[in-house]
Amino acid sequence: MKSLIKILVVAVVLVAVSCKKDSAPNYQFMPNMYESVGYETYGEAAFRDSIEAQKPVEGTVPRGYIPFDIKNTTEGYELAKTTLVSTLDSTQVDLERGKALYDIYCGICHGNKGDGQGKLVKREKILGIPSYDDVGRAITAGSIYHTIYYGKNTMGSYANQLNEEERWQVVAYVLKLKSDLEK
Repeated sequence: MKSLIKILVVAVVLVAVSCKKDSAPNYQFMPNMYESVGYETYGEAAFRDSIEAQKPVEGTVPRGYIPFDIKNTTEGYELAKTTLVSTLDSTQVDLERGKALYDIYCGICHGNKGDGQGKLVKREKILGIPSYDDVGRAITAGSIYHTIYYGKNTMGSYANQLNEEERWQVVAYVLKLKSDLEK
């Protein structure tokens, strides 16, 4: 009886191995998963308006994006200047990381000390960059964040280059530079 079982097992293994073809793919259990139907981007499809490329659903927010509710206006700037505060607590502020980000994105114009004497200013490519300690320039964390987010005058927005946490790190570093210049 034992030898009959051994012979039967060997026969089943031989049959299973002999059915495998290296030149042809094996059986596909769900072929539509492997060979999907290709739709043309703006071609007809089975959607309500017969277009394949659909707009996002109303109210959707991209992953990792946090909406900023203050508008890009003078009133919005003043509102941010007076009301907006950092979301980072004192343990989350990393001035070395803020310095690294500042040197990459801001130092070329504003200078590594925040004195408005960056390389582009010294080469006269950009003019009129004020120092952080200029009289009448009462910058706050909110005004710095608003300016980084939207840009101001000839400075463009850095909202796409810096995420929210990185923007607050740069804000903390700019406030440190401002206090260093005022000493």
